[in-house]
Amino acid sequence: MSTPSFEDRPLVTEHVNAYDERHLTTYLRLLDAAEEGVDWRDVVSVIFGIDPEREPERAKIIHESHLARARWMSAAGYRQLLGARPQ
Repeated sequence: MSTPSFEDRPLVTEHVNAYDERHLTTYLRLLDAAEEGVDWRDVVSVIFGIDPEREPERAKIIHESHLARARWMSAAGYRQLLGARPQ
């Protein structure tokens, strides 16, 4: 399975955007890994193909920013995908 190209930080908007739509699977994988307690360095290596030993700061930023967006999607953004209006 190929991973769509990604930014170091996802575009943060109040609405689901094209970047979010391309990365829904990535977000789900991040949420699953967090729930299972997988070490973030392993997550970055597997999901994003980043070596956290070579690029520790970048790897941490990518993980934290995408996990935060994934959590937003699971708390609020998914409603937009289902067609519900924000309140």
